[in-house]
Amino acid sequence: MDAKTLFIKVAQMRKAQKAYFKCRTQSNLRICKALEAEIDREIERVNSIISPPKQPQQKNLFTDLNQ
Repeated sequence: MDAKTLFIKVAQMRKAQKAYFKCRTQSNLRICKALEAEIDREIERVNSIISPPKQPQQKNLFTDLNQ
């Protein structure tokens, strides 16, 4: 999914969420859950592609004083 499609889907999701909280019907809830699941899958997909940032290695206070 490209950035524009993701933006559109998130905007649809927020609109559906607002509609659900305005009028809590089963059909509104189903729409929200479907859109949220789609967004969650995309987040998982992107997270699996990108590597996590490397954490800086912490030095030992007692053995690494002069390094």
